Amino acid sequence: MTEASKWTDRRIEEVVAGLLRVGVSLSALTVLCGGVIYLVRHGFSPADYRTFRGEPDEFRSLSGILRSVRVGHGRGIIQLGLLMLIATPVARVAFSIWGFAAERDRMYVIFTIIVLTILLYSLVGSAH
Repeated sequence: MTEASKWTDRRIEEVVAGLLRVGVSLSALTVLCGGVIYLVRHGFSPADYRTFRGEPDEFRSLSGILRSVRVGHGRGIIQLGLLMLIATPVARVAFSIWGFAAERDRMYVIFTIIVLTILLYSLVGSAH
């Protein structure tokens, strides 16, 4: 392995920072596109603030969100952008596990696996 391709703490930090930048930027762009589509289609609809309406069932599952995105609904695209935003730190932690394993740093691998487990539990466990 050459010195340039060796995984160091500095290189892992740079990749993680890039991952966060790209993830947040893509999710923001996705939410923006969904917002524009939603406003073009529903921007002049009157709002009824007297009645609370929760999120429709189609937006409570990944498959429902993806179906909504496929047909071009603005709210579905916004929801996808929010899911991408939530997935960004999860991807960062998952990459960190791989980076620490490449460095052969077992202690950080174990700690990061614990963090990933807690993150995934909080996401999946809160849905039930």
